[in-house]
Amino acid sequence: MTTAPDDFGFGLPFDRAGTGSSKWARTAGGPDGVIALGLADMDLPGPPAVAEALARRARHRAYGYTVCDPAGRALVADWYRARHGVAVDPAWVLLLPFGPRTAVRLLLEAVRPAGPVLFPTPEWGGFAQLCRAARLPYREIPLVHDGNDGTGDRTGTGYRLPLDAFARHRPGAVLLSSPHNPSGRVWTAAEIHGLAEAAARAGGVLLSDEVHGDLTHPGHRHPVAVAVAGPLRDRTVTLNSVGKTFNTSGIPSCFALVPDPALRGRLGEVMAGYGLWEGGLLEQVVQRAALRHGGPWLDALLRHLATARDELTAVLGDAVRSAPQASYLLWLDAAALGLPAADARAALLERCALEVSDGADFGPGGRGGLRLNYALPGPELARALARLARLRKP
Repeated sequence: MTTAPDDFGFGLPFDRAGTGSSKWARTAGGPDGVIALGLADMDLPGPPAVAEALARRARHRAYGYTVCDPAGRALVADWYRARHGVAVDPAWVLLLPFGPRTAVRLLLEAVRPAGPVLFPTPEWGGFAQLCRAARLPYREIPLVHDGNDGTGDRTGTGYRLPLDAFARHRPGAVLLSSPHNPSGRVWTAAEIHGLAEAAARAGGVLLSDEVHGDLTHPGHRHPVAVAVAGPLRDRTVTLNSVGKTFNTSGIPSCFALVPDPALRGRLGEVMAGYGLWEGGLLEQVVQRAALRHGGPWLDALLRHLATARDELTAVLGDAVRSAPQASYLLWLDAAALGLPAADARAALLERCALEVSDGADFGPGGRGGLRLNYALPGPELARALARLARLRKP
């Protein structure tokens, strides 16, 4: 891969040794030279503006209780208008000093779903864990797979949402990662509206986890749930975070778009019961710097990711279950790679020294799959490609 002058060092080696990286800790006990491709964070240098803002704040040696900056709500609204062409009322915005996983858990408590919680499979495994922790009944709805030629074609092949099945089970809440985790599929506006309608008809709420939404690849458009829900927006919540977009998940924060004032009030009460309030010291520093100054960095990142995606899909072909349209995740069919479905993750680690996520972590629909994170600097991506190419040779 070549290094463009504006790529912020994405084409250069980037060493995370000594940073306590959870992603690289997963490789412990693996073969020498293993490359970590499992956990969903990026092995790329983050925005300079975030590093500068943190250093500047750290120099002031008062780190006490911090009020929520109300200007942060307008900043989020400005981001949605500029990046997505969506009008967000700043009054809808809650600035939360914890990650999206915690936000989903607290929202479920605030929603008080009367029916089952529904979400697709395969899907991010945190939804099932959170429902079990909340002692809520849940059902995993199998996604429909339309097939994919694995060439990197981005015309909509792969997964789609079975809207009739969601409506039939009368959800108390619908949970969705949008874009899809693990495949990187961008759901259509019609699909998102259909889920909002299925939830609203049953008196439920759609909770759309859109932490990968700002990572939509060139040529695709991310439908923001509270916008495409239209008149159903009071039964819809959008969650987002600078964490995935700008690789700052180690300082957990997120923001929720909650048009319904009653639900916003209940969420505030639930948070207070756990000793949580809007704002946060470092969280707000990171959010402000990323949303105000991170646009050029993000544009360069998206170009880098699109190039990496194309190189990988060209090598892996029909092993790609659904051509990615967003983020940095590649969803693979273990059998098409010549790996045993029951133990594909261990087999890939042994044969190629590549550590990935096991498809079984994404529910019943994920069995026999592997999720690979390709947010890598140029030299590391080249090494991973060479190892994967060996699997495709006859």
